[in-house]
Amino acid sequence: MIDLRSDTVTKPTAEMRTAAAEAGVGDDVYGEDPTVNELEAAVAELLGKEAALFVPSGTMGNQIAARVHTERGAEVLLERESHIYKWELGGLAQHAGLQVRPIDGGPRGVVTPEAVADGHVERDSHRPGTGLVCLENTHNSRGGRAIAADRIDAACEAAHERNVPVHVDGARLFNAAAALETDPARLVRSADSVMCCLSKGLGAPVGSTLVGPESFITDARRVRKLFGGGMRQAGLIAAPGRLALENRDRLTEDHENARKLATGLADIEGLSVTKPETNIVLVDPDPPADQFLERLADRDVLGVPFGDGQVRFCTHLGVDRADIERAIDRIAVAV
Repeated sequence: MIDLRSDTVTKPTAEMRTAAAEAGVGDDVYGEDPTVNELEAAVAELLGKEAALFVPSGTMGNQIAARVHTERGAEVLLERESHIYKWELGGLAQHAGLQVRPIDGGPRGVVTPEAVADGHVERDSHRPGTGLVCLENTHNSRGGRAIAADRIDAACEAAHERNVPVHVDGARLFNAAAALETDPARLVRSADSVMCCLSKGLGAPVGSTLVGPESFITDARRVRKLFGGGMRQAGLIAAPGRLALENRDRLTEDHENARKLATGLADIEGLSVTKPETNIVLVDPDPPADQFLERLADRDVLGVPFGDGQVRFCTHLGVDRADIERAIDRIAVAV
């Protein structure tokens, strides 16, 4: 089976399993797990922020950030295809009592300064006001688009001019950094908080981190406990995450494999393929997406439906160039 559904399907390496078995541990709720503390310090330094918090999932990291940054009833400006809006079960409303004001970021999912200005609402005796702007990099639903640092800066500046904080959903931030050949800290320099996943392209079995100012992370730690994310001897899962950070340099291999896959599929009659920028390949098949995926599964290739009749394939460290070539051949037969 060649599993291209997501970069979340990777398996931990032998080194990660060994690191988990040998990790120093302590009670992380008390701040006593040395491996978690080491991971948090490493990510904070890597992203140029004061502090970090280890969380079980990217969704929890995003939801914690929204809760800490805002007060109930406030509005959140975000791109209408963003993960926080589409794929987190209405968590902004459920966990933080927030309203959403979606912005159309166009084909790349870029939130512009003009969109921030247009969507911003002043707080007064009748309206709760805009409490947060959320950005996403890379933008998943837009096909893994890598948003350049100056575009992030511009949106942040527009928000900060209006005294509104900015959170970046950086689930695949390191993919963006690799694609743009930019230091990841530069991409989020202007943001108030950032979430990045360890369990996607980097290959850790579980976990994400939330970074920001020390005072923000202090509050975030309390909200993590509120949300049920207080972990005890979490060094067992933090140790593979620490090793996963070393996989940043190999993300370009995933991007090369995505381009190889896209090129091969584009040559198959009946498939329309969006040129990838990172590790996500979007395909519009002539057959209905569900039928197309059933045919692929019968030939041991997996993808996922992705709305509007599209199918998403995602390259990752669990597939190599030979797998990509086999996948292209099998998909051609299926079509």
